[in-house]
Amino acid sequence: MPELLIELFSEEIPARMQARARADLKARMTDALVEAGLTYASAGAFSTPRRLVLTLAGLSAQSPTMREERKGPRTDAPDKAVQGFLRATGLTRDQLQIRDDKKGQVYFATIERPGRPADEIVAEALDATIRNFPWPRSMRWGSGTLRWVRPLHSILCILSDEAGAEVVPLELDGIKAGNTTRGHRFMAPDPFAVTSFEDYAARLKAARVIIDPAEREEQIWHDAGNLAFAQGLEVIEDRALLSEIAGLVEWPVVLMGAIEEEFLDLPPEVLRTSMKEHQKFFSVRDPKTGRIVNFVTVANRDTADHGATILAGNRKVLAARLSDARFFWENDLRIARAGMGPWLDKLANVTFHNQLGTQGDRIERIATLSRSVALPVGADPDLAEQAARISKADLASEMVYEFPELQGIMGRYYARAAGLPPEVAETAEMHYKPLGPADALPRNPVSIAVSIADKLDTLTGFWAIDEKPTGSKDPFALRRAALGIIRTVLGNGLRIGLERLINVQLLAHTIALASDTAEEREIYFLHQMVDDVAEAGIFRAAFQAVRDRLSGAAEEEGEEIVIEDGSWLAGLRRTLPEKSDDLLAFFFDRLKVHLRDEGMRHDVVDACIHMPRADDLALLVKRAEALAGFLATEDGENLLQGFKRANNILLQAEEKDGVEYRFGADVKFAEDDSETALFAALDKADTRIAAAMKAEDFATAMAAMAALRAPIDAFFEAVQVNTDNQVVRRNRLNLLHRIREICLQVADLTRIEG
Repeated sequence: MPELLIELFSEEIPARMQARARADLKARMTDALVEAGLTYASAGAFSTPRRLVLTLAGLSAQSPTMREERKGPRTDAPDKAVQGFLRATGLTRDQLQIRDDKKGQVYFATIERPGRPADEIVAEALDATIRNFPWPRSMRWGSGTLRWVRPLHSILCILSDEAGAEVVPLELDGIKAGNTTRGHRFMAPDPFAVTSFEDYAARLKAARVIIDPAEREEQIWHDAGNLAFAQGLEVIEDRALLSEIAGLVEWPVVLMGAIEEEFLDLPPEVLRTSMKEHQKFFSVRDPKTGRIVNFVTVANRDTADHGATILAGNRKVLAARLSDARFFWENDLRIARAGMGPWLDKLANVTFHNQLGTQGDRIERIATLSRSVALPVGADPDLAEQAARISKADLASEMVYEFPELQGIMGRYYARAAGLPPEVAETAEMHYKPLGPADALPRNPVSIAVSIADKLDTLTGFWAIDEKPTGSKDPFALRRAALGIIRTVLGNGLRIGLERLINVQLLAHTIALASDTAEEREIYFLHQMVDDVAEAGIFRAAFQAVRDRLSGAAEEEGEEIVIEDGSWLAGLRRTLPEKSDDLLAFFFDRLKVHLRDEGMRHDVVDACIHMPRADDLALLVKRAEALAGFLATEDGENLLQGFKRANNILLQAEEKDGVEYRFGADVKFAEDDSETALFAALDKADTRIAAAMKAEDFATAMAAMAALRAPIDAFFEAVQVNTDNQVVRRNRLNLLHRIREICLQVADLTRIEG
């Protein structure tokens, strides 16, 4: 079976686009060939800065003959309908068949499409793929209409088998497919012909081109490691940088040089970032001191002086870059040591969001909220507020302006230089974390408090202005913020109620948003609510508390406080709880995803979310883990079935009778020993479960619930609930309610599947 080889040879393709381009070329070509009826055994896609390569092994030589039957209109249909059917099938009327159908006689067309040779199909597929290739950005050149990421010079497209290789006939905007390619731009620029993929790869390597990016990465990392090891040093791993560099060279030549002594006192993060972003250098560390002392660069060619000239040029450029970094560092240190005041003043004029105010406004809100978060997480409120006020100061520094990825890291250095407490300095960096599922968590209580406050202010702010994630769109990374809070809370075993904090901050945003439009009295009302929300935790109670307070004060002055149904405050009384509930539900959705990734069943989590104090995430997860363990046992599984049976019978009876069976179950109406035993078991379990739930001892509560399995099974085995005796029936239905009520103390078992 033939082997297909395609090479699209162009000017340099940006490294960041190559991986996606390989995948797109492979997917589009294989999909088109398979759709046309060809099959293949295996496919491989490769790239260098100047070429995209696709090879298919075991490609079928031609597509099979296709036979299709298509039903047409009835024989007595209007002539226009018949003519349309003929045009669609490409047949004449005498080629149609007439068959009996349940609605009468109908025309049928048998369409036979003969197989086509592979080269014809490949040419069509490649033409369409090139013309419609999904580059993020593309260009036209010369007078042609073809678009490509960079000017396309040649197309190599051959089908080869034991008999030899044949060029696929294809011409695209004046570029005719052939069997030739070129090697390295400088070391082997002459064209040469190839006969197969194996021949192609071997001859390119001889011409100083390694087509497999994975092989280039491996060679770069191996050579860099050897150079560093020879001097007792180590290369700092950076897989993203390694992948990028492999996309910049066709023939990697690894060189190592020393950083000038005058720059070695710069923070290591500054050295690494400057070398990576500006020069694409790896950093080399001395393991004895931890200092970055050397760099590794990758050239794209061999030279007669073994890279000495290249290395000297790179050192000269690096010195200029690091001189800039040192200038930023020294200027920033002077401001930091003076207290960071100019930076904080500058942030007061930097817009965070056109509806949510400036960075200065945001810092004030975070500082206030940090005090509320501090005590539950074991932090000093004064330190938490101090850390919050300076945590974003480095955003106005010259270094972070030049290297935004250093925000927080530079804040830690500047806070130390300002002589601030260690916990405050650490918070400047750690309050941003975690940024991803593998990122470190803040561990210091002050860092934890500010981290939660920062993310919660962002979430409540965008909820307050109705800017929530939709579908896959999340421009403000709100999902990441919620998951960051979840991971911080669970990873540190924190016991905090999210609903109270959400409500406090929603109210803070509401006050800020209303300050220009609401009446003075309405703003006063909202400010009065802050303490009540902080204490009560929920909006509804806070609204009532403030209304009662204001009404009492008004009565003394002979006035009456009335919140009209259509008023602004009445609207807030409805919308604020709705937004709070919606944001809390958003947290629960993120929690489900997080726990699902850890192997927790979604219905188990759902059963615990609908219990009291579910906004205490650590408590919720503790309950879910106990419930999951309980349901994994035989007793748990059987009790669940007994609970569902009791619940279903009870619901059906209540719907039929139009009443609720909630009270009055009395052992004196028991007619069977199993019934009496169930009363006793429920009394015992109720006492044990209530005590265990109060102590948050979910394992004991589950064990007490498991003890109900046998008496419930025996009850259903021995008695008929819907007996003819109405007194006994009502008593048994009320007994089923007790089963449901006791079990629902532990978790909402109605949400468990199965």
